[in-house]
Amino acid sequence: MSKLSVTPRRLAAAAVVLAITGGAAACGPEENGAKAAGGAKPAKGGTLYVLNQSPQEDFDPARLYTSGGGNIPGLVFRTLTTRNRESGAPGAKVVPDLATDTGTPNADATVWTYHLKDGLKYEDGTPITTADIKYGIERSFAAELSGGAPYLRDWLIGGKDYQGPYKDKGGLDSIETPDAKTIVFHLNKPEGDFPFLATQTSFAPVPQAKDTGTKYENHPFSSGPYKVVSNQNDGEHLVLERNTHWDPKTDAERKAYPDKIDVQSGLAAAVINQRLSSGAGKDAAAVTTDTNLTAAELAKITGDKELASRVGTGHFGYTDYIAFNPKVKPFDNPKVRQAIAYATDRTTVVNALGGSSLAEAATTFLPAQKSFGYTAYDSFPAGANGNAAKAKELLKEAGYPNGLTVTLTHDSSSGDEQGPQVATALQDALKNAGITVKLDGLESGAYSEKIHGVKTEPGFFLAGWGADWPSGGPFLAPIFDGRQIVEDGYNFNNAQLDDPAVNKEIDEINKLTDLQAAAVRWGALDKKIGEQALTVPLVHPVYKRLYGKDVKNIVISDWTGVLDVAQVAVK
Repeated sequence: MSKLSVTPRRLAAAAVVLAITGGAAACGPEENGAKAAGGAKPAKGGTLYVLNQSPQEDFDPARLYTSGGGNIPGLVFRTLTTRNRESGAPGAKVVPDLATDTGTPNADATVWTYHLKDGLKYEDGTPITTADIKYGIERSFAAELSGGAPYLRDWLIGGKDYQGPYKDKGGLDSIETPDAKTIVFHLNKPEGDFPFLATQTSFAPVPQAKDTGTKYENHPFSSGPYKVVSNQNDGEHLVLERNTHWDPKTDAERKAYPDKIDVQSGLAAAVINQRLSSGAGKDAAAVTTDTNLTAAELAKITGDKELASRVGTGHFGYTDYIAFNPKVKPFDNPKVRQAIAYATDRTTVVNALGGSSLAEAATTFLPAQKSFGYTAYDSFPAGANGNAAKAKELLKEAGYPNGLTVTLTHDSSSGDEQGPQVATALQDALKNAGITVKLDGLESGAYSEKIHGVKTEPGFFLAGWGADWPSGGPFLAPIFDGRQIVEDGYNFNNAQLDDPAVNKEIDEINKLTDLQAAAVRWGALDKKIGEQALTVPLVHPVYKRLYGKDVKNIVISDWTGVLDVAQVAVK
């Protein structure tokens, strides 16, 4: 989920926000992150207000990318599995949602079987069936409903050529529904992470009789605790009310305390944080799902005990890094890449992003969370401020005793993690090692197109990657699996690495249904790849967000890194 690819690959997050929505534990105002603010017990009732910058566009389960479709869609769409709604590391676990468990695999994880819980109903009281889940998945293949996660197209037998139910009435034979409560998926390769994929909104049930194609987003049929009663200006103003047919006995993950959710978007970040800070009127019962605090705003809040108690801190699986294209000189020389790794001053990068409260220095590509398989290592230990002497030594060995001049491509957007502040910090640090860095700042769209094109990719640029779910697979495979190199389209394997040993290990780990064992292997693979200096990890971001003074039951997990609106109460 590249932050730079929200449309083509959609981030992760992205996605950023998606949500963009980084690794140690995440917590709310209290250590367990889920205690009611002010000590009061959360209760049902009232209206929760959501103040956002970006509208909730494409409110269709086929077109949404993040787990559960993100924060707001997750109130309307239930899926076979979902994320565990707990703070910190426990929240990175996958748990059942519509299904009775996280899935039963066959011996080699190429067939996954699920059974639905009893008592599942839509907003009109009709039962949810596995035929509806199958149809919901099939419609996500339709070209007119593109935008969702691409995995099923790659994983399902016959998925590569399937065009969706509007063109192919026969459906996908690789999805079987032997009865109304059983669904079986046949994959073309082992995938131990399938339970994570089943959290994506493409797994949300859609009754064929209710499908209105591209207009479905205006009134998606609810399987969750809330239903859409108003969707204005393509998600700019959303109003959700209770789905009275939702049975909390079937849903251990969503508390659904408020009676109504009112989402207003199109607001400036500074305005959102000011309104949450003051907490006047309705804003006392407000949160944001896409707006972080800036370093300046945090500095003001730190001195106010009451405000500081209303800042949620989260870690999402995301890494900002320097990317190299080894097919471009002088980056074809490993010693040049190593020299840059040693010369990098991560402290100045952290400071450029607002300080240690908003960014944590990274020496691993995988985020520092157990669920990813995080294994601490530093292949090119340069300390907090870089090692210019070691960098110069390597440059000399590489044939550049007098240093060299290179061009660093970056996003020109001010404040962006791949923007001019970080680029300038690196320019200053590398100068100490005799590396003159010329900066090539491009507008976001042009930047994204250039760095993700095999034919246009520069040799030295800033990039970022976020996880589609908290596992090493969707983090390492898109970036380092040679079979995922895209020659004519958006390519994320920037190093264009096609190492048979790496590809084989990815396949072997994907066979594992023991996610803890898989995590250990992902961590070892991260370290092995890291030794090649194909990237220079810079930071893992930290998310700081305000919430209103009447908002209770704060839960921030390591899966999303942000406050979970399905848990909060305003009474």
